[in-house]
Amino acid sequence: MTDASSTPAIPVTIHRGDYRPPEWQVPDIALDFALGIERTAVTAALSVVRAVPNPAALVLRGDGIAVQEVRVDGAVWNDWRMDGPDLIVDLGERDAATVEVDTLIDPGANTQLMGLYASNSMLCTQCEAEGFRRITFHPDRPDVLSRYRVRMSGDKALFPILLSNGNCVAQGDGEGGSHWALWEDPWPKPSYLFALVAGDLVVNRDRFTTMSGREVELGIWVRAGDEDRTGHAMQALKDSMAWDERVYGREYDLDLFNIVAVSDFNMGAMENKGLNVFNTRYILADADTATDLDYDGVQGVVAHEYFHNWSGNRVTCRDWFQLSLKEGFTVFRDQSFSADMGSAPVKRIEDVRLLRAAQFPEDAGPLAHPIRPDSYQEISNFYTATVYNKGAEIIRMMATLLGPDRFRKGTDLYFDRHDGEAATCEDFVRAMEEGGDIDLSQFRRWYEQAGTPRLALSLAQEGGDWFLDVAQTVPPTPGQPEKAPMMMPLRLAAFAMDGSGAAMADTLVTLTGASQRVALGRFAARPALSVNRGFSAPVIVDYVRAPGELAWLAAHDDDPFARYEALQQLMLDTLVAGVSGEKADHAAVIDAVAGTLTGRAGDPAFVAEAVLLPSEAFIGDQMVIVDPDAIRRERLALQTALGRALENEWRAVLSGAAPLATDLSPKAKGGRRLRGVALAYLAATGFADVPALAFGIFSDADGMTERQAALATLAHGDSDERVAALDIFYQRYRDNPLVLDKWFQVQAWSLRPDTVGAVRTLGEHPDFTLTNPNRVRSLYGALTGNQAAFHQADGAGYRLIADLVIALDPRNPQTAARMIPPLGRWKRFDEARGAKMKAELERILAQPGLSRDSTEQASKSLLG
Repeated sequence: MTDASSTPAIPVTIHRGDYRPPEWQVPDIALDFALGIERTAVTAALSVVRAVPNPAALVLRGDGIAVQEVRVDGAVWNDWRMDGPDLIVDLGERDAATVEVDTLIDPGANTQLMGLYASNSMLCTQCEAEGFRRITFHPDRPDVLSRYRVRMSGDKALFPILLSNGNCVAQGDGEGGSHWALWEDPWPKPSYLFALVAGDLVVNRDRFTTMSGREVELGIWVRAGDEDRTGHAMQALKDSMAWDERVYGREYDLDLFNIVAVSDFNMGAMENKGLNVFNTRYILADADTATDLDYDGVQGVVAHEYFHNWSGNRVTCRDWFQLSLKEGFTVFRDQSFSADMGSAPVKRIEDVRLLRAAQFPEDAGPLAHPIRPDSYQEISNFYTATVYNKGAEIIRMMATLLGPDRFRKGTDLYFDRHDGEAATCEDFVRAMEEGGDIDLSQFRRWYEQAGTPRLALSLAQEGGDWFLDVAQTVPPTPGQPEKAPMMMPLRLAAFAMDGSGAAMADTLVTLTGASQRVALGRFAARPALSVNRGFSAPVIVDYVRAPGELAWLAAHDDDPFARYEALQQLMLDTLVAGVSGEKADHAAVIDAVAGTLTGRAGDPAFVAEAVLLPSEAFIGDQMVIVDPDAIRRERLALQTALGRALENEWRAVLSGAAPLATDLSPKAKGGRRLRGVALAYLAATGFADVPALAFGIFSDADGMTERQAALATLAHGDSDERVAALDIFYQRYRDNPLVLDKWFQVQAWSLRPDTVGAVRTLGEHPDFTLTNPNRVRSLYGALTGNQAAFHQADGAGYRLIADLVIALDPRNPQTAARMIPPLGRWKRFDEARGAKMKAELERILAQPGLSRDSTEQASKSLLG
């Protein structure tokens, strides 16, 4: 017998093609926890059965835990050994057995925040993807589904609340001030969905009546004093439950649904069956401390985790290569829910903006991978924008191709056929084919090929008839030099700009070939083309349109997303021209923005999104070699020109009373959003009165949306008002961790030339800590999104992030690894910057004892 060894220095690559079904299943598991912050004793009793003839010895995965004792069918068992971190138990000729394993763990020392860990004197778990093996030895693979019976005991004063999955079936007091609770979950689930929470918590309770008339008790558990900020999350939960019944016919299946908010959490939230564990960021909200975006985030994430009850829990993943089966589908579901709850056009704009900001660069870089990867070294590195956001777009394309009725028929078939099973992406596509009566053979390439397809468009005229020629290419990505054409839905329309009224109405074209011709109809002159309406496919469209055509579409297109796209493209073309050294004519942009502003009374949220300039990062994505200094210069120049030319319009936006912060209607949120955009445009002008104007808005704001927008505007400048506002904000919110994150963030986002130095100083601030992932992301994550600052020519931004990764990796490798990808774009920048980025990646990789998480990210990023 030997103790568990440390993680191997060289990460092992796991390949999808090597999948084999489990040789042993665990239909039932009983867990007994004697809880303590520094010492928790765990006894796991696994009822194991042979799943194949002549299986090998039972392999139970472990990570950083040691065996105290092993028993088989009640007797002490010595026929076991350790294989690295894993426990191997030889069961001889048994077809079934009960295998008990005793372990001891120290939750207080678990800085990885995976497995069972302590957070502010509370114990909680995070088991996805492979955290359960840090609690006890177990197969810990998603295709092993078990019914769980969990008994917890602990000091009643320290842990008055004891929660787990399913239903509480018994509880009582023990000796010496202890107490216990017994929980049972009747639904088989994989180990990654196990959850336990113990601590001093209070609850906001409510009830929901399902469509079959069953009463479900709802609870949101938080620390005392936070309960008044849970009302929005509770309403979002009830709205989600009703929406899933109405849209998908899915009803909740337990008597209880509990949510716990935790301040130290690597992810946004976790969908553990019946006991969701959330980052406090996505539960706590009130007008004084949360922006409209925070409110939207709470609503969307609560919905996402609840929807997982069916798309993830009742039907789970066969293996981790199928992660997008649950995440892509559930992101699509939460996006659809949020669109129904608010402004659908604005929600679509926000989702596409996020896709372009996070996923398109991933597709174009060294970490490109299909939504169903072929291999990985550390699965936590594949919780990516590709798996989540591109995965959602692929589900959306199937919904578009099938239409609402056939898509619903397909999802019903999928849920009914695979309920209680560990399924694959192929199972989902097959259900869509059968339910929708469609052949998706070619569409499956979206699951196999990485990279963002490009569509090159050109118009052709034959007589009075016009045609659109579409040429499709998918660029090479690491390991995939050659790509086949994709099947995709492309929504099109065409309009006459001459006032004749001729048009091709909204048309859905299914692209399948490398080239394809589409008839547009008869027009007297070249028509204005509205393409990829609603962003029907996640592609890059290469199509040159004159400023006049783009301006016309921005004013007249009947598809809101296409109207937004036209104005954004007009801005983008102007900015790219300026960065490339051509004369940037701002006049067409100014006229188009002025025209869009006249419609602000109808949907101010849409107007705010449409008139916002493309981000510096997105401008850089249009260039072969990114020039961050020129991009910032040209963007500020256009922002200044718009601010000065439309000064009266921006001041008019700000002259009226701001909507009440407690009004969360789409129109009120849009009004606040537009006021923030107007203030930013005025600030770019350098007008002397703007700092005082911004400080007045900051001081008078009745909610966080206006207050943070004004603070962010001031943070870019060098005024006395900036210093005063930052100090006032800090003093007011220094004891509120979530709001203090905003204080760190606005300074890391600043356009000031000293931002990198400021971030370095803030990293030494008494309120900064590496132990809280939210705080790390608010400062250093924000810096990596500040293109010109992060890519400062002397490489100081790169060194700062590399220093962070090196310091953080031993404590929390998951959070550390997620800071590495921005360095992996080194080939997109000039030679000097690229060399500095590459050197920092090499420095990270040279660190002794580097985690699998960071090793994989750094080594792949070095490929450029």
